[in-house]
Amino acid sequence: MLVKWLPPSLSKYLKMSKQERKYELRLTLWRTPLLYILWTFFLVAITVYMDVGIGIAKYTFDGFQATFETTRALISALIGGVLTLSAFTLNSLLVVLTTFSGQFSPRMLQNFVKDKQTQHILGIFNGSFVYVLIMFLAISSNPVDYYVTVPFATVAIAFFAAVTFIYFINHATTWMQVHNITDTMKQVTVEMLEGDFTKDLQQMRTENPGDLLQGWQKEKCSVLAPISGYIQLILFKDLLQKAKQDNIIVKMEVGIGNYALQGNQLFTYWGPGAHQVNEQEYLDFIRLGHKETEIQDLKYGLNKLAEIAIKAMGNDDPKTAANTIYQVADLLLALENKATFSPYLVDEEGQVRFILGVDDFEYHLYQGLGLIRHYAQKNYPIITNIIEALTRLAGAVDQKYHKVIWNFATNTIDHIYTEFIFDLDRKLLLRNLQELARITGHASNYNYIERHLKGDKQ
Repeated sequence: MLVKWLPPSLSKYLKMSKQERKYELRLTLWRTPLLYILWTFFLVAITVYMDVGIGIAKYTFDGFQATFETTRALISALIGGVLTLSAFTLNSLLVVLTTFSGQFSPRMLQNFVKDKQTQHILGIFNGSFVYVLIMFLAISSNPVDYYVTVPFATVAIAFFAAVTFIYFINHATTWMQVHNITDTMKQVTVEMLEGDFTKDLQQMRTENPGDLLQGWQKEKCSVLAPISGYIQLILFKDLLQKAKQDNIIVKMEVGIGNYALQGNQLFTYWGPGAHQVNEQEYLDFIRLGHKETEIQDLKYGLNKLAEIAIKAMGNDDPKTAANTIYQVADLLLALENKATFSPYLVDEEGQVRFILGVDDFEYHLYQGLGLIRHYAQKNYPIITNIIEALTRLAGAVDQKYHKVIWNFATNTIDHIYTEFIFDLDRKLLLRNLQELARITGHASNYNYIERHLKGDKQ
């Protein structure tokens, strides 16, 4: 009932699942600073009570005491100082982030905002300002001859805010170094793969589908998307429990992270209990929204890294592009190690209840390196970096992916047969390709490619 009276900006959090709420709150700037401000009121109460309620000045030396006028003048000066410090820091930071977002990726601002250190630092600035402001009002309404705790606590907080300012500048300049940005973006996806939600999902997967109730598929029903938007999240546990209760199998027709238009087929279902299904209950388990999120979308992290590499090539920054390519390869390795590419999810009894369109390793390889390859065109040093990254990846992943990696590599250099290439570029490219051929067991195919590449020179 209370939800109806709250503004939409707040009520939406109460309607979200735990995973959605945690993700969205991390993207806001007000949550952590609000906690600091609440603690500030508690700290003000303690400080004022010690000076006004207990009268601690009576038990201290004269050198530690400050008169009412001195204390009030001190706090008055610090109000403007702390506010100016906070405003200057945020203004400078937004200018730099806006510039970086245009050069590399607009997702950078989002990642910086949800960084824990950034939010704690902003909380310290806001808490410090609120502290001196409330303290000014508190001592004005409760004047005493001498203060001890108030001036010492106020000076300590102002000093701490000044030190935090220096730390913030160091944190911002360190974070905005491109190699740190790409590593941070990669770690966000890795944390998602290692999170409890993904672990629970992996436990529901099975390679052997078993009984798919095929006799009922002729009578399967379709459910259309009620609104247009990205498939942001699916509450798998709740959906599986409901499907078991109704004795049906649900199959998603649109993958997580993909966009569905209103009226598109969203999912289908079939089974003995299909005639009594309440479709709205299943729609409530599927979240559609206007933006992509990385809560369950594995390719989103790859796309962010690919975007940075593409922007780096456009800005004539090959080192950044090369570093990002290696980060993409590392993320692909994490996907291969931690993700299971099986579409079947089962209930506690081992019966398949949900079929999810799962993208395989080849698809994720394209989402990461394929987009970079497309924009590299005749940038042969970048193509060489891609082949080198594929070589490192092939040496670390399971052998069943070797053919996929080799085919991707040979397809990457197909256009070089008809293009001019410098001798040293050809030599470095063939050196990495030969190592990849050795690892993947395609030595004979390499000899064919080598003859054609050297033939272009003649």
